[in-house]
Amino acid sequence: MQVVSCVLWGAMLININAASANKRDYQFDGKISREVLENYLSRSITMMDLLSGVGNPDDNIRMLINIGAKYAGRSLYVWGTESRLPKMLPLAREIAVKIHEKDPEMILQAGIYEIVTKDIERIPIPAWVFLEFEMPVEERNFNYQAMIYPDGHGHNHWSKGASIPDMSQLETRMWFYYASASYINVGIEAIHFGQVEIMDNNDQDHKHWRDMLARVRKYASENARRHIVLCDAHVPSGGIVYDDGKLMFDLHSFPLRIEEVEDSPHHGILKMGYLDSIFGRSKGGITPSGWNCDHLPYMVELDNFGSSGKEDQNIGAHWIWGYDEISWFANQSEEYRNKWLKYAWNWIREHDPNGFLEMPGSRCLASPANGRRWYFANTASDATPDGFNQEETIKAIWMSDE
Repeated sequence: MQVVSCVLWGAMLININAASANKRDYQFDGKISREVLENYLSRSITMMDLLSGVGNPDDNIRMLINIGAKYAGRSLYVWGTESRLPKMLPLAREIAVKIHEKDPEMILQAGIYEIVTKDIERIPIPAWVFLEFEMPVEERNFNYQAMIYPDGHGHNHWSKGASIPDMSQLETRMWFYYASASYINVGIEAIHFGQVEIMDNNDQDHKHWRDMLARVRKYASENARRHIVLCDAHVPSGGIVYDDGKLMFDLHSFPLRIEEVEDSPHHGILKMGYLDSIFGRSKGGITPSGWNCDHLPYMVELDNFGSSGKEDQNIGAHWIWGYDEISWFANQSEEYRNKWLKYAWNWIREHDPNGFLEMPGSRCLASPANGRRWYFANTASDATPDGFNQEETIKAIWMSDE
């Protein structure tokens, strides 16, 4: 019995060691290595409004744990209606705690975007924001007019009273810092900064962007769960490099940019060099964590950007059969959605190993799919009756990548 026990124990040790050898490294603190960053990006999924409680929060968490997700994108944000932000934070913290109880390694990403509205004037500026920018503390709210381009550029770009912010304006930097710190305080460890290159017309050398990001990173070093916040943005130029090779962001991101298959209605493919797609173009340099690369790792997503009003037509440009990317995807058959995710994952890994597909998990639909205005990857159930059933496909793709 003793010999048998020793043999069994030895076999158990071999299995344990094998499992440990195959386990991906998700450990970081203060800075992140390329290997660990890529491990996270390889398990990234868009989870729009996850921390806002959209859908069934418990089933969303169950789905994330089931598939092995490690990076939940766009989980907390406001698009305009800025005065909602302070009210959203208690629920966001509650859901983040639940997630990190299940998986302490999971990164939750927030978003701060290329929009500011008159609604921001309902938010009081805390004393700690004035102190950060070495300004006298006063009792006032954010000033919309002080955040937009003085020359009128981008005014009312999104709608009346909703404009593109100008990062060269101090008030804009104060708002971005306030929002970033607020997100970090509830457990956020990554922030997507939207279309950075339309907020920099008066900041061509990105001095003001770098100032704001430095302040956010310093706050994260003292207050974030693992003393760092991973910053990214959509970069049609391929990235922003300054001071002889320093990269402004920790990773890059961009829409997929899907091309129509003209002789196969509704079908789409990926293609090197199509429109402004980032494949093969992510710039390299010295990262904020200190390591050098020829091409910064990036993720590509099924983006949402509205309705063209010409759905089901090949109208070109960034539309795919007249849809934005996630609406196009949601309007395909379940079989094609599953097949296409496998295709896109393999295509990206084969054509540019610096890139990773950010899986679709939760996202709004500008063009409804069978009456549904929100895409959930969850397996359809009583908990999520409107699930689109990509959960097991995503899990299988990732398991095949172990």
